[in-house]
Amino acid sequence: MKNLLDTRSDQRLAWAGLALVAVVLLVLPFVLSSYGTFWVRVTNSAILYVFLALGLNIVVGFAGLLDLGYIAFYAVGAYVYALLASPHFNLHLPFWIILPLGAALACLFGVLLGAPTLKLRGDYLAIVTLGFGEIIRIFLNNLSQPVNITNGPQGLYMIDPFRVGDFSFAKPEKFMGLDFSGPIKYYYFFLAVLVVVIVINIRLQDSRIGRAWEAIREDEVAARAMGINTRNVKLLAFAMGASFGGIAGGMFSAIQGFISPESFVLVESVMVLAMVVLGGMGNIWGVIIGAVLLSFVPELLREWVGPVQTALFGRMLIEPEVIRMLLFGLALVLMMLFRPAGILPSAVRKRELEAPAK
Repeated sequence: MKNLLDTRSDQRLAWAGLALVAVVLLVLPFVLSSYGTFWVRVTNSAILYVFLALGLNIVVGFAGLLDLGYIAFYAVGAYVYALLASPHFNLHLPFWIILPLGAALACLFGVLLGAPTLKLRGDYLAIVTLGFGEIIRIFLNNLSQPVNITNGPQGLYMIDPFRVGDFSFAKPEKFMGLDFSGPIKYYYFFLAVLVVVIVINIRLQDSRIGRAWEAIREDEVAARAMGINTRNVKLLAFAMGASFGGIAGGMFSAIQGFISPESFVLVESVMVLAMVVLGGMGNIWGVIIGAVLLSFVPELLREWVGPVQTALFGRMLIEPEVIRMLLFGLALVLMMLFRPAGILPSAVRKRELEAPAK
């Protein structure tokens, strides 16, 4: 009886905590906008990075396949949206048609990447995926002649924002006495889609497919011996992860209004991988925390480094960008030294790292 009461009490606490988080997320953009629209835009960028980190976590965290070219799927989704919703081809399709198309094409590219690399693991797989990411970027940079498809390094501009009839996400509006700027409207849309993506991730992790991914990550030979079709399951991991990247790319394209190949460089892939590793590979909530931290902390450092130097030395000795990256790198190194499993690691990953110490 006591255990039953304790369980119900824990459930009530969990629901109360969830309700509190929901309230905070609902009022957050208005609090941030009091400090400037910039912070709402940073929050939107953080949500896009959460999409990318959750997608990469399927490949790296669940299936154990090291992917250094994940940003290529982000680029595919972004360019699909830009080409179908801009004056470049004079097409202006609605976003609810383009986003699924971008996800489907990114999914196809994920399968195309996964199929030739099924027998590769570790460093070899990382090198191949890195090359794939660079190939996509180079293609985007050069597909401007003889037929101008991507407009080359000049990029695509005047991209349509999300619209539903006459309602545009880019235009500020008033509702119930509150000012809803473009970034705030995008924030709520991104947040709604993020909730759906998190639910899909949780269901995948607890499903038969999720357990098959975990088995492959731990021992692929044993997984095959137990009857798991490792080829199909690994391809599914690449495809599912890529589709989330494609959706995030379409959203990025709409909110920015301009994209170019320089938005999808290798550093972005490394950043997303760092989010997954820092947060805790295989743990959905850990990955979300890692993505939010690595999105906000660099921007906070950018804001504070300059004024702190001026206050201490009377002038700026080192450029804020340089110090920001130094502190950022130092924080990652210290994290890997003292908490290599990440901020919130999965139970399996934590046991793996603690086992040699016993």
